[in-house]
Amino acid sequence: MMGYLLDSGATVLCAHGGQAQAASPNPRVKAGGQPITTQPTPHTISGCPFMTGTNPMPCVTATWTSASMRVKAGGQPVLMMDSQATCAPNGTPVNITVTQVRVKAQ
Repeated sequence: MMGYLLDSGATVLCAHGGQAQAASPNPRVKAGGQPITTQPTPHTISGCPFMTGTNPMPCVTATWTSASMRVKAGGQPVLMMDSQATCAPNGTPVNITVTQVRVKAQ
């Protein structure tokens, strides 16, 4: 499936609304003027309000489980708008709501 590349300026949220940012985007490849992100790069999550009872249990990182099958940057699969990730420690998915809309991959 074709999908837009995920860049470092994309809006990625945990299931509880915390903001996720790429820990180290690929600085050599840009889309829409922003560095793109690759699969091994985790996203760090801040501002997750999730609580279990009265104890905070926020999402901390998101690990990507799917990426482009054909396009790589620096030898790593690039992330796309439809890529999937799992948040730790809660195991919830992420929601990619906004990314650049000029470059697609498969």
